[in-house]
Amino acid sequence: MEYSVSVTRSSEIVRNTNETQIQIRLNLDEPLSGPLKTGHGFQEHMLDQVRKHGRFGLVIEATGDLHVDVHHLAEDVGIALGQAFKQALGDMKGIERYADAFVPMDETLAHVVLDFSGRAYLGFEPERLDVIGDSNGYNIFHLREFLRGFCNHAGVTLHVRLLSGRESHHVIEAITKAFSRALYLATRITSQSLPSTKGML
Repeated sequence: MEYSVSVTRSSEIVRNTNETQIQIRLNLDEPLSGPLKTGHGFQEHMLDQVRKHGRFGLVIEATGDLHVDVHHLAEDVGIALGQAFKQALGDMKGIERYADAFVPMDETLAHVVLDFSGRAYLGFEPERLDVIGDSNGYNIFHLREFLRGFCNHAGVTLHVRLLSGRESHHVIEAITKAFSRALYLATRITSQSLPSTKGML
């Protein structure tokens, strides 16, 4: 059973460093019209998957030192998105907390399991596998840093398994879609209490 949401679960994050400049608006329950701009086409394509398959209101405008590498932009967008989720969820009262999702993409099958535990951990199995290629300079290790930044700043435990697949584009996209679907399920309001026997998250 899903309960109606009586408060606005939204946030705005601004993160500026010597390497990246990022602004994020997030609403967990309502659509937002606006851009997903980072200056990197493939990263924008993945953020569009997060918005679409996570069913979130999400607007991102970011720039970074792409003349160096996409690494800083990938990591810092993950950090800012994690901060946005933490802020939007507040005390996390009533959320489902745990969720998982399987997503196939042709020959690829990804499984993502997450817990809004307040404890940051990333188990990322694909880095030990033979994933080949990249998409416009964006590879499996950039996805790992995006997810690590998210986990560290949202306080999420996240496990990513790649059950089949080797081609980078399909692997990254399937993982991103599974991550997005799990995020949606874990952040739904399904009770009126905090989902923890400790009394806090």
